[in-house]
Amino acid sequence: MVVIIQLFNYCFPLESQTLMGTSKNSQRHAELVSASPQIQEIAGHARNDGSVIKGVFRGSLIINNNVKSNIKMKHRDRVIAALNRETTDRVPFQATFTPEFADRLRVHFGLEPCRSEPHHREWYGYDLEILTGQDALQAGVGWFTNYYLDDKPYVDNWGVQWKVDPYNTPFGGGIYTNLKRGPLAGDEPDIDNYHAPEPNVPGLYDHVERLVREYKDEYYIIGRVHCTIFESAWALRGFEDLLMDLYINPDLANRILDMTFRYHLEVSKNMAHKGVDMIWIGDDFGSQKGPLLNPVTWNEFFKPRYAQLCKEIKQINKDIKIAFHSDGCVYDIIPGLIEAGVDVLNPIQTECMDPQILKDKYGDLLSFFGGMAVQTTLPLGSPADIHHEFEWLKSTLGRNNGWLCAPTHHVQQDTPVENFLELIKCIHENEKMDNRCYQPT
Repeated sequence: MVVIIQLFNYCFPLESQTLMGTSKNSQRHAELVSASPQIQEIAGHARNDGSVIKGVFRGSLIINNNVKSNIKMKHRDRVIAALNRETTDRVPFQATFTPEFADRLRVHFGLEPCRSEPHHREWYGYDLEILTGQDALQAGVGWFTNYYLDDKPYVDNWGVQWKVDPYNTPFGGGIYTNLKRGPLAGDEPDIDNYHAPEPNVPGLYDHVERLVREYKDEYYIIGRVHCTIFESAWALRGFEDLLMDLYINPDLANRILDMTFRYHLEVSKNMAHKGVDMIWIGDDFGSQKGPLLNPVTWNEFFKPRYAQLCKEIKQINKDIKIAFHSDGCVYDIIPGLIEAGVDVLNPIQTECMDPQILKDKYGDLLSFFGGMAVQTTLPLGSPADIHHEFEWLKSTLGRNNGWLCAPTHHVQQDTPVENFLELIKCIHENEKMDNRCYQPT
């Protein structure tokens, strides 16, 4: 039986799944169907006799074992092929959301409220990812998962103090959690008596293991370990103090960098052992005008650590992909990232990075992950702008494959839901579906 969901006047298949059958996630997909008030009245009526059932779900849901699509690839196979720069049936897709935007999407889909945050530091389920046709699912472990830990000021398990900054948009308010002060800040940091958390505590990877166990057969699984060295170190020491340490107190800088590196190296290795398909590391080394550090400093302090991390991960699984995230303009460090063993560059902020240049210069050495601008096009553009940007990126980053389409950061509260849905439409519009999928709403 084939399950096809039509959203926003188009449809895509939940490939290789059955609603009434024995596939691994069939029960979960049945739960997704029954979770929506718009279609729950039909959820209990699926039969094995091939009957067609229709219901409104921002479009139509059709269950019909005679309806076939021309889509052959599993979600995971689509991502694997794209990142290997091989032919795919369509561009693969992944996205994350701020908690506030996720809440709006859940209302749009008629789902019950659910606590979430964009890094999946624990198990929230993947309803929105599945309903929005994503090909890759991610879970996070590491210091960076302390973002969005509370809606009031807090101290995390590394001793970092956080503040909560409210904001407003035309679609409602929200909060950002931002660094206030680290435990090693100031003129005399007590580094001898500071100890990072333990990366092997029981239960820390339960959500990762469950994600691999329940979804790897169908979806590409990403282990997210952002703020791997630099950003977690500046959280401990303070941004300005750490930058000065790199030049005037390199011994102290190296001790702090080693703490965050060793912790996240162990996290990355644990995730690789647990079977994720990608380790997604990263630190922000760019502003939108240029790099934060000169290449000499970056090569001295950071490149060797990333190279060791990549080497040890690939000793566990030679086929695992390593993606590197850095916001901003980072042309200067790309050669070093490639030499260190990075396979995929993220997020490709087109406000300051030219996708044509990246593809022409590095397209035989790197694949690309991201590109859809959360700063400009998604919140401020028209549907036509979104379509144009998608086609531009497809013709540059996606030329001869090698592109995993994604927003350049979490989709923000200032984004119209309709604009995000337009992006999904761009992803799926070239799929050749049976005409019976297109039912009036």
